[in-house]
Amino acid sequence: MSTETSPLIGLYQLCLLAEQKGLLGAPTFHLGLLVNAPHGTVTGQVHITQAVTPPSGAVTVNVTGTLHELVFGPTVTKVLTLSGQYIVSFPPPAIGSYLAHFSATIVFHGNGWVNGLGNFHWANHIDNNVPTNSIACPK
Repeated sequence: MSTETSPLIGLYQLCLLAEQKGLLGAPTFHLGLLVNAPHGTVTGQVHITQAVTPPSGAVTVNVTGTLHELVFGPTVTKVLTLSGQYIVSFPPPAIGSYLAHFSATIVFHGNGWVNGLGNFHWANHIDNNVPTNSIACPK
């Protein structure tokens, strides 16, 4: 694949924000990822915040995944898949915890990382068609 059609060259940091603006109580997904474009692998963290009481108020998940770039003539589509697990502790007075699963699929049409749509599955939550865009990564 030539560099003219593929902006996915090398190793780079990618930060994304996925949120349903205007939907009260909807979760916000902050993704801090490291993309190894030649191998199509992704690693990083997803921080999920939500305006509800704990334990669902804030969750951090270590994730791994893949990045595929589909080129059909002048049209480029990027498909990012992520998965991970995190520990959820029962609130007092209960004792114990369990391992919850996280997965996400995010699709971007075009050469940039804007106007994407993501499907997020975490614990017993499913959030589909969440608008996703790149943001500046913290320094």
